[in-house]
Amino acid sequence: MHVKFCGFRTQDDIETAVQLGVDAIGLVFYPPSPRAVTLDEAQTLVGSIPAFVSVTALVVNMTDEDMLELARNLAFDIIQFHGDESAEDCKQLANAVNKRWIKALRINADTDTPQSINATIEAFAQAGASSILLDAYHEKKYGGTGDRFDWRLIPDTSPLPIILAGGLDATNVADAVDLPIYAVDVSGGIEHSKGKKDAAKMRAFMKAVKRDRWQH
Repeated sequence: MHVKFCGFRTQDDIETAVQLGVDAIGLVFYPPSPRAVTLDEAQTLVGSIPAFVSVTALVVNMTDEDMLELARNLAFDIIQFHGDESAEDCKQLANAVNKRWIKALRINADTDTPQSINATIEAFAQAGASSILLDAYHEKKYGGTGDRFDWRLIPDTSPLPIILAGGLDATNVADAVDLPIYAVDVSGGIEHSKGKKDAAKMRAFMKAVKRDRWQH
């Protein structure tokens, strides 16, 4: 089980996450989010991330110009498209800056089925996505809601590796181990308030994941 911690705003929190053994650090470039960082802030934060821990830039409906500026001025590894971007939008933006990418799908129990989700994943796979992220749907938010969707909607087989997000924390991440997923992604579940990470919660989350790594 690979682990991404997302929504960092301080160097101390990143250093704690790295010491705990996370695989990826996520930085949010969506100004309405309480976890958003500026380009200047991100440059400082990335400077404290060692080799072999990947950096993900989370963007929401970003323009071509802003994506080019971000890629020119920040060393990151993967784009996480978390807005209304189509498969073609993602492909064009990622190709313009020569980055690998993942797409977040917001799962709505009222309209989605495993079959419809798989069809959407297939479209992003054809466009060149490296993985797909499944998060909870919210009418007015693009993510970071802390809500969990119905995991029974996760397809048993998928054209892309699945990253699970939405409402994860140390108390329930162990339940995700037997799901057909590649990784987990957490933000609110390791915070004591919006945008402020909690070292004890980060430690408990990784302990829960590692315990199940050993058992499996």
